[in-house]
Amino acid sequence: MSPIAGEPGTTQDFVEVRLPAAGAYLSVLRTATAGLAARLDFTLDEIEDLRIAVDEACAILLQQAVPGSVLSCVFRLVGDALRVTVSAPTTDGRAPERDTFAWTVLSALAGEVDSTVAEDRTVSISLHKKRGAGPGQP
Repeated sequence: MSPIAGEPGTTQDFVEVRLPAAGAYLSVLRTATAGLAARLDFTLDEIEDLRIAVDEACAILLQQAVPGSVLSCVFRLVGDALRVTVSAPTTDGRAPERDTFAWTVLSALAGEVDSTVAEDRTVSISLHKKRGAGPGQP
C-alpha cells in the first residue's frame, strides 16, 4: 500500500485492484476486501458484510459495463474505516437506482453508500464502513 494525499496534514493507505469486468473475477475483490478489513481489526461479521457489499456493488456495475472493459476497485484505509469505490465504464452511464433491493442491501451492509457518473459514462459506487459502527451505521 502506498500513502496518498488525503485531507490536509493526513495520508491514507490505499490499494487499487483492476480486473476484467466479468463476474468470474469477483472472488479476487472479495478476498482483498476481507484482507484489508481484517487489517483494520473489523469483526468477522463486519468483514463478511463488506465482502457481500463489494460483491453486490460489482454486480450492479457489471449489468451495464462495457463488454471487455476493466472494473476498478480502490480501497482507502482511513483510521478505523474502509472506503471502497468500484468503477466501470458503462454502456448507458446511468447511476444505480436507489429504491431497489440491491441498494437497500448495500446501505444495510456498508453504512454509507453513494454513486457518481463521470462524463465518459463511468459509473462509480462508493461504500464507507467504519469499524464497530454496526449494521447500517456509517
